[in-house]
Amino acid sequence: MNGADRFDAHDEPHEHGAQGRPGGRDGRDGRDGRGAGGGGGSGDVPRAAGGPGPAPAPRIPTPRTSVEDSGLPLPDLADLGDPAPVPLDLSHDVLKSLLGAWALAACSAAETAAVEHHLGGCGSCADEARRLREAVGLLHQPETLDLDPALRTRVLENCLSRRPPRIPVPEWAAPYDAETARLDALLQDFGDAEWHAPVRLRWFEADTPTSRRTTVAGVIAHLLSVDGIVATALGLEDPLTGVAGAAERGAGGPAGRTEAYWRASHFPPTRSVRGPWREQSHSLVRTVSFTGGHAGGLEVSYGDFALPLHDAMLDRAFECWVHAEDIAEAVDYPYEPPAPRHLNRMIDLAVRVLPTVLAERRRAGLSAPGRRTPHLVPAGAPGRSLRLEIEGSGGGEWLIPLDSPAAQGSADLEVAHVALDGAEFCRLAAGHVPPAEAAAGQVGDREAIRDVLLAVASLSRM
Repeated sequence: MNGADRFDAHDEPHEHGAQGRPGGRDGRDGRDGRGAGGGGGSGDVPRAAGGPGPAPAPRIPTPRTSVEDSGLPLPDLADLGDPAPVPLDLSHDVLKSLLGAWALAACSAAETAAVEHHLGGCGSCADEARRLREAVGLLHQPETLDLDPALRTRVLENCLSRRPPRIPVPEWAAPYDAETARLDALLQDFGDAEWHAPVRLRWFEADTPTSRRTTVAGVIAHLLSVDGIVATALGLEDPLTGVAGAAERGAGGPAGRTEAYWRASHFPPTRSVRGPWREQSHSLVRTVSFTGGHAGGLEVSYGDFALPLHDAMLDRAFECWVHAEDIAEAVDYPYEPPAPRHLNRMIDLAVRVLPTVLAERRRAGLSAPGRRTPHLVPAGAPGRSLRLEIEGSGGGEWLIPLDSPAAQGSADLEVAHVALDGAEFCRLAAGHVPPAEAAAGQVGDREAIRDVLLAVASLSRM
């Protein structure tokens, strides 16, 4: 009886499997998962079959002894020599599939050698490798990846020149549309640090420089509040509806509305103010676009003065650009002036209101009438004039009557000539440059020049 037919007293008798073969319950030669003769684990040494004698070798080798534990000396690495590199014998298809990794320098040394050896004799693969290397070079351009700030304007102009919109934006509202879009693009990627960056609003009040400290979010809240004046005139929702103190006396002007909004909002305002401001600016542009030129003469009250709607939209475009520059300066980002045709319209608005401002300053005792014409000239009559020459972007020439808001500018009665850069004139009108420091070329009546420059600075407000 051999070892396969034996069983110990503790073993079950063998049973025949489904095919009539002798075997255990699992049908595997009666071993039932154990070694021959019912041994223990897989590493046990089976007993010898048929009495004394050498035991057979184990089915699973025992762990080998480490060379470090044998006590024998370790081989000297210098005696081994440099192992000879094993050349790779790759097919054409495999080598071609490695070209992308080779172009990115991601191959092993052996693969690189095999690919470069192959490129010396395969023209099609050499051309492909050259194109891949050029493509990889485009991924590592040294230039900045920031988009050109003027890209959006160029794309829109190109699109609109090819296919005008079904409902075009009126020409007098285009500057507001452009400036709000530029500011919105600047704000798009601002994080919390930028939204809370400090900004100082500057303007002139009674010929005295005045300023107010706020944040980027506070500036947007200011624009939202003052744009709400135009929105209310058009029948849109006032952003100050429900704001405590907004209905108080004196809160109807730009400064009063802004202060009321600041007091009622979380201090300082957060990035959440961008959404309402953006939606309101879109609503203003949509509304004036639907009404077309019919609403251009609608009067918009600013509290202590009023402007026709088309001038109010220009005023808001100017204010948006000025405060966008304040924000860009606070976050150290370049910001360009408006398009020349829009800048020219903004300058023209300021020049048109200057005669009225000069008359109000004279009544308030802030300026004196001319020595030759101490009284106001009749409406429509020529009077003393100052020639304002605006150079550069948005440039032009204007004759400003000095003695009456209703007088006509006259070249024959010109008493002074002032030359200013367009952006410099706008910064003076925004209260960012003191009149005495404005970079202006001046010829003629010094008193008249001083009065006009102070009048331009007095156009500024918070």
